[in-house]
Amino acid sequence: MVNKGIILAGGTGTRMSPLTKAVNKQLLPIYDKPLIFYPLSILMLSKIKNILIIVNKGQLDQYKKLIPNGNNLGINLTYAEQESPRGLPEAFILGENFIGNDNVALILGDNFFYGQGLTNVLIKSKKIKKGVKVILHKVIKPELYGVAKINYKNKILGIREKPKKYYSDLAITGLYYFDNKVVQYSKKLKVSKRNELEITDLLKKYLKRQEMTYELLGRGGAWLDTGSIEDFYKTSNFVAAIENRQGFKIACIEEIALNNKWIKKDKVINAIKFYGNCEYSKYLKKIISS
Repeated sequence: MVNKGIILAGGTGTRMSPLTKAVNKQLLPIYDKPLIFYPLSILMLSKIKNILIIVNKGQLDQYKKLIPNGNNLGINLTYAEQESPRGLPEAFILGENFIGNDNVALILGDNFFYGQGLTNVLIKSKKIKKGVKVILHKVIKPELYGVAKINYKNKILGIREKPKKYYSDLAITGLYYFDNKVVQYSKKLKVSKRNELEITDLLKKYLKRQEMTYELLGRGGAWLDTGSIEDFYKTSNFVAAIENRQGFKIACIEEIALNNKWIKKDKVINAIKFYGNCEYSKYLKKIISS
């Protein structure tokens, strides 16, 4: 069972410069909410209450103004600063004390997930006792992603990073559920030509031991990477279209906490005061009055 989660919200954000020169990308808005709300909501939907957010050095105060410690959400939230980006597996090295003897989930701070039945996929994934579980999503341009090849028995045969020739069209998304061996494995990784620890190398350690499984985010689901300006605004438009058509909010973290019975209505009232007179607050008022 996975009881802890890490959000990797560091990185230089060079593809979105100059916007990211002064503000961390995860604090920029996806429609009416900061991007960080979306990966945080995924861990909360996974019923994970102990969460570590890894941020760039010098940007900690910006996050603490928005989400100080998680008390307002009924979760335990801590932060760690990253000197400079050295690859995704570094999250487990930086978070070693936080992880302790527990299993842990990792979600990239710029990944967006949406879909009917998504919560069931998340809850199922967090129940792993051994190995790693990845979330796969079918894509049109597999050459842009790390992909996994599966056989007719739904077993992962292999993984490749940005294959030049067709290998599979099932992308490995930025959401992973690991057993506790991930810290030990990450420490033994060697840096790549990019001078980074590579998530593909980490996953291959599990694959070699036949301890890598997956859940597929199906046709009704959406996985978007907001790493570029174009993708960032596509995601924002997607959220706006869904929310304005259906009348509910994606990644409303107070609503998730309330539904999980982690907080009571008084915390939502405090949140309304904190956010002020805005559409997000109006939605929160509707929640507690219904």
